[in-house]
Amino acid sequence: MSTALLDSLVRRIRSEGPISVAEYMAQALAHPEHGYYRKQDPFGAAGDFTTAPEISQMFGELIGLWCADTWQAQGSPHPCAVVELGPGRGTLMSDVLRAARTLPGFSEALQVHLVETSPALQNLQERNLSQQARVTWHESLEELPNMPAFFIANEFFDVLPVHQYQRGPESWHERLVGLDSEGQGLDFGLSGPLPEALVRDLPSCESGAVIEVSPAAQRYAETMALHLCQHGGAALWIDYGHDHTAPGETLQAVKGHSYHPVLQDPGEADLTAHVDFSALARAAESGGARPHGPVAQGDFLKTLGIETRAAMLSENATPDQRTTMASAVKRLTEAEEMGTLFRVMAVTGPQAPVPAGFPIPHSESRERAAG
Repeated sequence: MSTALLDSLVRRIRSEGPISVAEYMAQALAHPEHGYYRKQDPFGAAGDFTTAPEISQMFGELIGLWCADTWQAQGSPHPCAVVELGPGRGTLMSDVLRAARTLPGFSEALQVHLVETSPALQNLQERNLSQQARVTWHESLEELPNMPAFFIANEFFDVLPVHQYQRGPESWHERLVGLDSEGQGLDFGLSGPLPEALVRDLPSCESGAVIEVSPAAQRYAETMALHLCQHGGAALWIDYGHDHTAPGETLQAVKGHSYHPVLQDPGEADLTAHVDFSALARAAESGGARPHGPVAQGDFLKTLGIETRAAMLSENATPDQRTTMASAVKRLTEAEEMGTLFRVMAVTGPQAPVPAGFPIPHSESRERAAG
């Protein structure tokens, strides 16, 4: 299937040469006219994938309660911002705002800010949130007001562009996207040997190994960290990925809830890569902040009380609704579902208390006991 974006990329590569995997992702997902997220609603059963907020309201409610508890633990600053990055249809934020009303003062203090570049999704968000709060949209984090902020990024980092580096027998090479043998489609290739200065931070690997690096994700992490250190608040990052930097090729495409060839139909399928939480933690620390976790999503939600919340909702539910809720809890928390693949990391200023859902370091536990 030829697409307008495929034709554009073929012409560009024919004229200028191969592009990085990161540039291919950026064009496929965010091209101003033909990018995947610029033109459609990809969520839910009728879309290409389903995210946790679409599975159950309990997910967003617990995040809302986490924000409220963290706000209170930091002295209940007024005003403050609740900021969601990549807010989809606005489902998560709607549930967050409903839960926020349970803690006196929090809903009055918060201002809603959404970081969203898709006009199609902005329209959906406005439709779903206009009755609950006044919303301000931003193209970037740099536009946010100077106030305490509680950042929520659920399945945001996984769509940020990654560079792929492949280890050769003697040196590293960057994986590139060029033309196939017929010159009409796309195919992967390799750059020449890369200078040592560009790859000295990559881990030691065997020949053939692939490392994925996302400078864009690291920039977002560091920017949020700087904001937290200057103004207070906390960040909550939820995504699928790994705790430590390691070789592995994870870039994938999804269309119609099924895997799809990565280089086929650019702009018509979602592209994602597993998130390197170790790299995010290093970026947060470079911004002066303190990372907590990552922990498994299942453990995080159980600690926050998802099973208790499900039991409360079940009291007045029909048998079919109880079955649906039990299925949602299993899908969100069990290891064979989303429970362990999805990881959760929080970030705070260096002096802020450890937020709910994350283990308190032994040194702090001893200090509290002594106090």
